[in-house]
Amino acid sequence: MSSDPDHEYPVDGDIGQQEMVPSKRSAVLVDGVVLNGPTTDAKAGEKFVEEACRLIMEQVVSKATDINEKVCEWRPPEQLKQLLDLELRDTGEPHHRLLELCQDVIRYSVKTNHPRFFNQLYAGLDYYSLVARFMTEALNPSVYTYEVSPVFLLVEEAVLKKMIEFIGWKEGDGIFNPGGSVSNMYAMNLARYKYCPDIKEKGLSGLPRLILFTSAECHYSMKKAASFLGIGTENVCFVETDGRGKMIPDELEKQIWQARKEGAAPFLVCATSGTTVLGAFDPLEEIADVCERHGLWLHVDASWGGSALMSRKHRRLLRGIHRADSVAWNPHKMLMAGIQCCALLVKDKSDLLKKCYSAKASYLFQQDKFYDVSYDTGDKSIQCSRRPDAFKFWMTWKALGTVGLEERVNRALALSRYLVEEIKKREGFKLLMEPEYANICFWYIPPSLREMEEGPEFWAKLNLVAPAIKERMMKKGSLMLGYQPHRGKVNFFRQVVISPQVSREDMDFLLDEIDLLGRDM
Repeated sequence: MSSDPDHEYPVDGDIGQQEMVPSKRSAVLVDGVVLNGPTTDAKAGEKFVEEACRLIMEQVVSKATDINEKVCEWRPPEQLKQLLDLELRDTGEPHHRLLELCQDVIRYSVKTNHPRFFNQLYAGLDYYSLVARFMTEALNPSVYTYEVSPVFLLVEEAVLKKMIEFIGWKEGDGIFNPGGSVSNMYAMNLARYKYCPDIKEKGLSGLPRLILFTSAECHYSMKKAASFLGIGTENVCFVETDGRGKMIPDELEKQIWQARKEGAAPFLVCATSGTTVLGAFDPLEEIADVCERHGLWLHVDASWGGSALMSRKHRRLLRGIHRADSVAWNPHKMLMAGIQCCALLVKDKSDLLKKCYSAKASYLFQQDKFYDVSYDTGDKSIQCSRRPDAFKFWMTWKALGTVGLEERVNRALALSRYLVEEIKKREGFKLLMEPEYANICFWYIPPSLREMEEGPEFWAKLNLVAPAIKERMMKKGSLMLGYQPHRGKVNFFRQVVISPQVSREDMDFLLDEIDLLGRDM
């Protein structure tokens, strides 16, 4: 039975056996298996889907914007294991039991759609993207050839073309990937292939010591990509940033000259537009100047900040992005297209992506097909099976239009400004710096520390405050907010505003709740 009887989901009786017994009349058997007719009870399956969809609507979608609901129903791992029936058994379970399990999954999962979920660089519920996800899950396509995924390949082409326009390129190429980390890895490998095309067939042997440059505030995927690709993490040069977290172009140039002096071969600079913690935007024009002087590929990780391109007011943050050779941009973040929805965009139109990644699998990419095989784009991916992630963004864009997406960005950043001004007014709250994007980083200083001198003891005690408040808010379920130490600064909160369901009242609640949870510390 359900771990919580009060949360059982009513069904119209048991749906019954999931498997039908096939007719034995004129039975055909192979290895003792009857092959006559299907063995799955389609009617029972459809009924289960119908009941499950009703559950999702009632318990997830309809409650998504209800601030009276908890953000999370926290349970420690060992207790949650006991509450959830995780065991996989030899025999299947009836549908009413599966629906009870679905209800448990919903109950104990974090409600990332909740207006007071601020924990990550994604949040909220976009209804149009959700419908697109339902459709793709039901259709179960794989986007590699036109013959099996005609609609979704055309959708991806249309979305990539429009994103390329917003970057400011006249033409280009691209592909949707399972995460910005993968997009960054693609770009790193693509830059290396451009530098030394023989690597695809001959491998790493005989190559010079390749070296790349990125911001000290870059995403950790840069180190992972360098490790995965055999470049080595010691060959990732982290360029110093200024007080706002932006790469310093003069420091970049110095490091490039130093690497050359040591006999290394620079091949890539990765700038960041919207760093993970501080929300900083590197000076792309100046960095592009350095790359041009040295003949280096410029990749911009705009996974988080790329959506500012949709706003005429805020696109100045990415001034110079049109000079990049490649760009990572994740619509599943600020534009709420649903995880995962991440594009790698490439200025090149010489089929560099395909040349770099193609394996020419003859069972998929036959050249004598009866249609235009240029639409079989799967060979420019490192994946074989690939989800139609562009469709989620396409559906949202169709529903809201460019103007609606722009309003979404503008409102999120306006709410961020409101919160910043409120933090400045309130006793016990202290900004790390003035934000330029939706990342608001601040400390909460409880009354017991407000009169203390800001010395080692003060900072040591303040370091304990954010984790303790985070524990209390999680156990209460009132909101979720991230914290971290960062480059010599003790633990602080990082508030991120994304969802259009978030209101000014939620910003006020955030500060009130932190004060309520931490004032006795």
